[in-house]
Amino acid sequence: MRIALAGAGRIGAFHARTLASLGGVGELLLADVDADRAARVAADLGVAAVPTVEGLLDPRVDALVVATSTPGHAPLVRAAVAAGLPVFVEKPLAATLSETVELVRLVEGADVPVHVGFQRRFDTGYRRARAAVASGELGLVHTLRATTSDRRPPHPEYLPTSGGIFRDCSVHDADVVRFVTGREVLTVQAVGGTKGEPFFAAAGDVASAAALLTLDDGTIAVLTTTRYSGQGHDVRLEVVGSEASVAVGLDDSLALRSLEDGVTFPAGPVHEAFMDRFEAAYRAELTAFLDVARGGTPSPCTVRDALEASRVVEAASLALAEGRTVHLSEIPTT
Repeated sequence: MRIALAGAGRIGAFHARTLASLGGVGELLLADVDADRAARVAADLGVAAVPTVEGLLDPRVDALVVATSTPGHAPLVRAAVAAGLPVFVEKPLAATLSETVELVRLVEGADVPVHVGFQRRFDTGYRRARAAVASGELGLVHTLRATTSDRRPPHPEYLPTSGGIFRDCSVHDADVVRFVTGREVLTVQAVGGTKGEPFFAAAGDVASAAALLTLDDGTIAVLTTTRYSGQGHDVRLEVVGSEASVAVGLDDSLALRSLEDGVTFPAGPVHEAFMDRFEAAYRAELTAFLDVARGGTPSPCTVRDALEASRVVEAASLALAEGRTVHLSEIPTT
């Protein structure tokens, strides 16, 4: 297959390395708004760079992968759909909720597959948690605890365009709560704190936050996130049931230190960032997209899924800003 990749920044270069290693990719074309950056990444991998991102929309291309900065996502998805080109797009689908809603209408009215990049759906642990819930082996599932903790804060210049900590980090947890339970969120409450560098408050953001979700069957889900997990990048999920409980991310990479006598777990090493934590999941995700592009399977993470996760974190952001419980019925949908 001839695959075009838009974006040669951190995640774009990472996807380029993955795609170049996949057996189903016969040719990889790479472009970025910074043509020199694209040329450097392409040269390192021995693939082709094209001068402009628009040049990737070539009739000879079989599929497009969008890994640009967020403002580039929606325009490229629109262009790919207009060209009839299967497209994989990193989260978020669009920069704003209203634009996300508009794109959902467009994509659902077209016959072009769009796969949104929520890589945790392809992580072995999360998939096993989903299977455990579906099988009934946990009994009555009543509580979920999910966390996304970055080891170090981002650069201050990133914050004004990040959308806030819930939209930037907790959107993955919002998605996997839906993915693992098969339920929808009804209400959201949220709190946040700005301990740490002053640039969080200056950007109208927080450095640590928590959201309490009530699902449509009464299940409670607690999402926590922080920019200060100094011991290591920490992404986990606990699913608690009346008969059994399971955890994702509970291995020797766990960024916690036990204070109990004689305990040597976890042995390490810890993860530095999300790319090494989910390297295998990213590979599985892009392999799945190639099958979607061939017409072998429907999208495993649709624009509708992306919208619902976005609505949850939109509600969390509103709950934090206004100090109240937000009902998902308040958040626009199609």
